[in-house]
Amino acid sequence: MIEIRVPIKIVSVANLRLHWAVKAKLAKSHRSKAFGALASVAAPPAPPCTLVLTRIAPRALDGDNLQSAFKAVRDGVADWLGVDDGHKDLDWQYKQRKDGPKVYAVEIEVIA
Repeated sequence: MIEIRVPIKIVSVANLRLHWAVKAKLAKSHRSKAFGALASVAAPPAPPCTLVLTRIAPRALDGDNLQSAFKAVRDGVADWLGVDDGHKDLDWQYKQRKDGPKVYAVEIEVIA
């Protein structure tokens, strides 16, 4: 099992009214941070595996916004695994929990 905490502020991009280039830059940043954090810790396991993405923030998102907000992080994790994020042997789970004011992070848990 691999568990890491990455300082990423996950927000619902569905509700943001940003220019497409700003959204693309945000997604690229989240994707590369997730990939880099995992690559610096361990070699990727071979599927099948369960991947738990936990958003840590002062306020909660509803279920559909939570999953869409994690899209770039999910892509970064899949890049690290060397497979497509829709691979049949990957079980993606999404969670969130509250923390103090102005505390934002993502916990990535890989269970092989």
